[in-house]
Amino acid sequence: MSETGDTFKKAPKRKPSKGKSIAVSPEMREAYAALIRERAEKEEAYGRHLPQDETRRR
Repeated sequence: MSETGDTFKKAPKRKPSKGKSIAVSPEMREAYAALIRERAEKEEAYGRHLPQDETRRR
């Protein structure tokens, strides 16, 4: 049979790459925060009108 010494060895661990960071103006930061708040409010309003788990039936 052929030699399989190197075939099934573990690969060396890689160093984790750092995430990219960008500089954002204060106006953009505030606009993004407002977008997040608006999305959370919409999600809460939507969840308020859904039936509770006890009333769901198939």
